[in-house]
Amino acid sequence: MADILVVAAHADDEALGCGGTLAKHASNGDRIRILFMTDGEGARGSAIADSQRRRAACEAAAEILGAQPPVQFDFPDNAMDTVPRIRIVQAIEAELKRATPDIVYTHHAHDLNIDHRITHEAVMTALRPQPHAARPTILSFEVMSSTEWQTPGAATAFTPNWFVDINAFWDTKKAALTAYRDEMRPWPHSRSIAALEHLARWRGACVGVEAAEAFTLTRTVR
Repeated sequence: MADILVVAAHADDEALGCGGTLAKHASNGDRIRILFMTDGEGARGSAIADSQRRRAACEAAAEILGAQPPVQFDFPDNAMDTVPRIRIVQAIEAELKRATPDIVYTHHAHDLNIDHRITHEAVMTALRPQPHAARPTILSFEVMSSTEWQTPGAATAFTPNWFVDINAFWDTKKAALTAYRDEMRPWPHSRSIAALEHLARWRGACVGVEAAEAFTLTRTVR
């Protein structure tokens, strides 16, 4: 049994980026915790009711994926760069003290969304490689409508080198995405269920399986 930690900027990033992988972990009996850094609504000027709906959606998605009820911080949505970085790092460090994860999933370092980038940096700072510190495997996922929208360049490209076969868990991922129906968009938007299925099929074809999720291996110690 492994302890899994997901650190995501917004509720729905976990389902988009690694929902099938989380369902696979759950099927193996692994324990899954999810941290959301923001409510995902503040930048829209949404009403309290919208924030509550998204909270209900993330709790429903966590149950579908087999994760514990998620923890949600209150950092400002799409404005995490306005917060002293140390506060974000300390919030993650406090959660790391509750249980030492074996695997941490978080954002790609060069996503277009500023909250994604800062979340990645804060995770890497909280898990800086000090003697006697926890050394989980750190994997970065892609989030459609952010990762692929970044200006292309050698330093920013998402180049996966770790793939998880999710063919048996695509329907579970789809159900979690459906829980976030207010966040999903119609085809041909890249954050549509149809686009995400195409992506899963393409990532699978890259490694000879029916469907997969792709990651960059950020760090592992063996």
